[in-house]
Amino acid sequence: MPEPAPDRVRITDRLHVVAVLLDTKDWPGFAAALTEDVVAYGRTGPADVVARVRSHLDVCGATQHLLGNIRVDIDGDAARTRSYFRAFHVGLGDRAGATYECLGEYRDEWRREPSGWLLAGRVINVRAEIGDRGVIIAPLS
Repeated sequence: MPEPAPDRVRITDRLHVVAVLLDTKDWPGFAAALTEDVVAYGRTGPADVVARVRSHLDVCGATQHLLGNIRVDIDGDAARTRSYFRAFHVGLGDRAGATYECLGEYRDEWRREPSGWLLAGRVINVRAEIGDRGVIIAPLS
């Protein structure tokens, strides 16, 4: 039987899974990747975090969140990661043809739960923006 993957690999995999969940707009899957007391995207708790992310990603078309330069620091059942990201967003509806891209760093906290490593916190540091930010902002009704 193969040796289980080390925590560093599992955490890096979870980081990638979260990016895929955002890009596929799998909101139940994204909520399940969060701890019950998650603090991320300026919100607390899975329902509020998911609602905040949806407010930006449900109003745009395709997205792609690419990750790199991942650093992992593990302390027992807690871990921190820092990773660079490049997030590309395509306009939808009235903004079709427009794009918005941001570059920066995620500073994430992870906690080992019975179901595996879950995202417990995320701070985003955007370093550069390119394009039309309106792509990720809901139009006024």
